[in-house]
This record gives sequence, structure tokens and C-alpha cells, in this order.
Amino acid sequence: MWRNQKYNKVARSILTVFFAFYFIVYAFEMPSRVQDTNKLNTNTVTELKVHFIDVGQADSILLQQGSNSMLVDAGNNGDAKVIKDYLTKQEVKELQYFIGTHKDEDHIGSADYIINSFKVGKIYFPKQTATTQTFKDFVTTVKNKGLSLTVPKVGEQFKLGDALITVLAPNSNSYEDSNDYSIVIKVTYGSTSFLLTGDAETESEHEMVTAGTDLTATVLKVGHHGSRTSTSKAFLDKVNPKYSVTSVGTDNKYGHPTQEVMDRLKNKGVKVFRTDEQGTIIATSNGKDVSFNVEPGSYKGIAASK
Repeated sequence: MWRNQKYNKVARSILTVFFAFYFIVYAFEMPSRVQDTNKLNTNTVTELKVHFIDVGQADSILLQQGSNSMLVDAGNNGDAKVIKDYLTKQEVKELQYFIGTHKDEDHIGSADYIINSFKVGKIYFPKQTATTQTFKDFVTTVKNKGLSLTVPKVGEQFKLGDALITVLAPNSNSYEDSNDYSIVIKVTYGSTSFLLTGDAETESEHEMVTAGTDLTATVLKVGHHGSRTSTSKAFLDKVNPKYSVTSVGTDNKYGHPTQEVMDRLKNKGVKVFRTDEQGTIIATSNGKDVSFNVEPGSYKGIAASK
């Protein structure tokens, strides 16, 4: 263009200055454009959803982050259709992980049905066996699907999308009470976290406390449906939750949740959510705060319990 004689010397000079100015401005703006783009990507809001499915006197918890899903426990034998229908409604097509916290029927009762109904990536289960038909059905289904039971190690970590899962228990190889074999995990998403305890009782809680593990959590899944043998004061003080969720059946024969445990939660100012009063409870974290689909429940427990 500069060699084209139709542009005189003055015109060529003006065009030279114009293009030089344009490139200088563009060069200075590029870093800010990149920064703005990075900032936009960083601030893109995603969520972690934790569904405490109402399966009565049992446990079943669905976690979703992005397109990734994990199920912790699968209720009683009679809860199979309820859990499957709920997962289908949440558009779950695959479970990256299934965690059976321990051998009790109210935690792995429908595990065989769920594992047969969905593609499952990895299955975690403690080093524990049982002679019940429920346990046999669970193990047989896992084998028939070409999968295996993985015993998690304390301190082991894995990702569910952008959420980090850390295994905190069990810390021993042998327990007098089978509930203490329960796998306990901490799910961290941004500055929020969920502590899911299965049926872990005082002995396992004591081990976690004395191990010096960071137990602090925004939301605590109350151990063993609110039994007096779990959620000890020392453990609760370490967790120091803002919210708690108790999976428990209405008018159950076990006397859960106990007034003793509910009083501990009340005295610490922990807001309580419970499936016997509010049905399925969905906690949603945006990485900074946790919100719920229902209002908090009552601190009403049962005085005498097992």
C-alpha cells in the first residue's frame, strides 16, 4: 500500500501513524482482555448438590457435581424402587462411585438393585463381611458386574468433578461394634464441606479426634440416625458444624434420634434437618455457602433409646 502511488506522501504518513497507534493500543489491551476472560471463567458458578434421600430408618445419599454422581449407601431392601426412581429423576445415568459404608441392611439393602440398574465406576466398602442374604446379594452383584470391592485407606483422596473426597475412617482393622467399621468421608467443595459418617460410633469418633484430622465441616450427617452412641461431645466440638442432617424414620422402634444428641446439637447452635420431619433434604453448595430446599426441623428427640 505504501508503494502504491495513488497514496501521496502525506496520506502514507497519516496511515502509518494510524496503524502504529492501533497496534500499540491493541497490544496494551490484550493482557486485560486475557485477565477478564480468566476472571469470567474463574467466576463461573457451579454447584455441589447433596441429596439426603428419604428412605425412612436407613441411609442413602446422592452427591452430584457437574455431570458426576456418587451414591453413599442404598437404604433397606424395600427401598430399591424409591432410590432408583429418585436417581432417574435427577438424570443420573452413571455413578462414578458407590460407597457402602458398612454391612448393615439399612445401608446396603438395595445396593444390588442400584448397581444392576446403573453403570458404576468404582465401589468402596470396608474390610468387613457378613452372613446375611443382603450382604451375599451385594457381593454377588458386584462380582457379576465385573467389579470389585475396594477397601479405602484413611487419607485417601479422590475427586467427584470439582469436589474433593477424603477418607477419614475406619482407622482400625478390628472393632467390637460393627458400626465402627463405617467408612467416613469428608466432601470439600470450595470453602464448604460435608462430613458423612455412616453409623460410626464413639470409638471411631475418638480415633478421628485423636488422629488430629481436620474434622471441621459445614454440614454433619449425624451418625447412626441420632443414636446416643454417636455424635459425642468431643467429636461434635471438633466438627463444629453449622448444619446437621439426620436420616431417620418416623416413629421408629429404635428411639432415634435421641433427645441427648438433639440437645447437644441445640446447645452448639447447630441448625438441624431430619428426614422424619422434612422428607428428602437437598443441600446445595456454591463453594461459599450452603442452602437447603426446606426449613430447619425441630430439636425434639426421644428420651429413651437404644
